[in-house]
Amino acid sequence: MTQEEIPALWKNRSYRLLLTGSTAEDVGAAIGAFAVPLVAYGITGSVVQAGAIAFVGQLGAVLVTLPAGVVVDRVDRRRLIVGGGLVAAVVWLSVVVAGVVDGLSVTAPHLAAALFVSSVVGALMDPAGTAALHSVVPAKQMGQAMSVAQGRDAAATLLMGPVGGLLYGMSSVLPFLVSAVGRLVSAGTAALVRQPLNGDLGAAASEHPLTALKEGLRYVVGVPLFRSVLGLFIVVNVVLNGMMIAINLHLVSIGTVPALIGLVNTAVGVGVLAGSVLAGRLIPRVRLGVLTVMALGVGAAATLVMALFPTFWGFVGALTGMMLFAPALNAGLVSYVTAITPAHLQGRTSATLGLTSLVAGPTAPLAGSFLLDGLGIGGALWLFSAAWAVLVVAMLLVRPLWRVGLPDTWVDISPARHA
Repeated sequence: MTQEEIPALWKNRSYRLLLTGSTAEDVGAAIGAFAVPLVAYGITGSVVQAGAIAFVGQLGAVLVTLPAGVVVDRVDRRRLIVGGGLVAAVVWLSVVVAGVVDGLSVTAPHLAAALFVSSVVGALMDPAGTAALHSVVPAKQMGQAMSVAQGRDAAATLLMGPVGGLLYGMSSVLPFLVSAVGRLVSAGTAALVRQPLNGDLGAAASEHPLTALKEGLRYVVGVPLFRSVLGLFIVVNVVLNGMMIAINLHLVSIGTVPALIGLVNTAVGVGVLAGSVLAGRLIPRVRLGVLTVMALGVGAAATLVMALFPTFWGFVGALTGMMLFAPALNAGLVSYVTAITPAHLQGRTSATLGLTSLVAGPTAPLAGSFLLDGLGIGGALWLFSAAWAVLVVAMLLVRPLWRVGLPDTWVDISPARHA
């Protein structure tokens, strides 16, 4: 089928349903995530203990991410997304109930447990969602679909600050209610998708789970680019998320009102939204290696500005500019992975590569909170700035990254030949 014969992406009913559900889920999760450090600090009164709650909460995703890839390739993805959404909704509703029923209140163990279960569900649903897109979106439209996903993420980030701050000001558990509703919408839209979201489930189920896991790992390790950048992108996510945790906890600890803390996160959303518009233009024209260095280089420069001017408005301005090239990098990487990976390995590949963000989940809160507690916000930002600079140099030395061509060459080369 030629490009002219492929229907426009927006006419694809299955894609629209999956996008609607993932958008609701992301917006709800972002608003809930905004409230987590504020609620955790309110419960414990300690930035370190608040970071520890986030660590426990995200640990579940790290523990199940590799098995999750096997599950996603062996189980009906529609049912998986529906079931996961319902479980996460119930968990967050339990936090809401604890916060509003007389005689009950949210405790640190309850919040940590809710985060833990939610992160386990996310570890299943994220690769399931990516693999589902592969089933409903033609390869030649994958770059466009991923650029739209970056815009969706930008919208979630843009809303999390003002909406999260407003809801938190009304009640500390209202953001978690929105998170639960987002999960319910995701489950509902996935249930309406009629198009199959898996390949041959019978063949997949006939393979022993350990054999399937080994096959997925062999595939990822066998692609030189994946093998080279997996560890580096773990560090990228630890640095980025640790820095954001440190900034948010610093603002909470000095008594900044939630609405202003929300404005900092809104600045990130504005940058990501602008970057998502650029992404659609950059991905077809700029090679992946150049996008990587551009995104990390801007991150290093923005963090240096914040280290020199560790003020509220310094954070707002620098974080807005910092995100301009991140959506193009994220969309480009995900599009490349999805385009070259065989259909029956989509879940396992997505889950394995998802380790770059999942390992950062529990590690980043600890890194950010301990650096803030030990060095103060200024010292922590200087250290994060140095880490960004080291990452830029490291990416320049990754040869397979610089061998990746433009997107129109991806679907014409076998995975084994991809650098």
